[in-house]
Amino acid sequence: MAKTQPEPVRDPRSDHLLTPQNCVLTLIDYQPEQYGTVTSSTRERIDLNVVALCRLAMKYDVPVVLSTVGVDLGKNEGTAQVIKDELPGVEEIDRSGVNAWEDADFREAITSTGRRKVVIAGLWTEVCMTFPTLDMLAEGFEVYPVVDAVGGISPESHHYALERVIQAGAHPITAISFGSELMRNWARDDADNLREVMNAYFPEKQKLDEAEG
Repeated sequence: MAKTQPEPVRDPRSDHLLTPQNCVLTLIDYQPEQYGTVTSSTRERIDLNVVALCRLAMKYDVPVVLSTVGVDLGKNEGTAQVIKDELPGVEEIDRSGVNAWEDADFREAITSTGRRKVVIAGLWTEVCMTFPTLDMLAEGFEVYPVVDAVGGISPESHHYALERVIQAGAHPITAISFGSELMRNWARDDADNLREVMNAYFPEKQKLDEAEG
């Protein structure tokens, strides 16, 4: 028998996997000053995956919390334009501290969604992603670092930061695995959301792969 119909949809709020209804995405400190010191990945590779995250969140109505550091202090520029362009209507929450979870406005933006699964990406891996991840895990959130959308000041700092949060209970994912987990079944009416993101993503990924040898 041909399989052209999706399986029944599990409760999207209580599902143990990520769904559009049970998670929030946060992107932290994708600013020029941060990019300029990342060496574990290229800016182009990071942007490819962050843009995919943004597009998936927009298409599947996943709330997005966007944060910067040091803009109000006059020390840093805001979020990279390539990312802001993908997030119409999403306001930046600026901070003075390196740990976003210590900022009251950031915490409120996350907790006000009522969602306990937090998909997180930030620059650097070892600071802006790691510190709030550890704090959220300690407070009972489920945290999902997007490992191909982050970068550290060295391959070692990136690697061991990921090891640290995984040992603390974080669940590593990638940008495309995030989209696949949201979509879940190619026969669903909203499967074209992921198809559209992939159709833009993979040609760009191939270009980067070929350029990097």
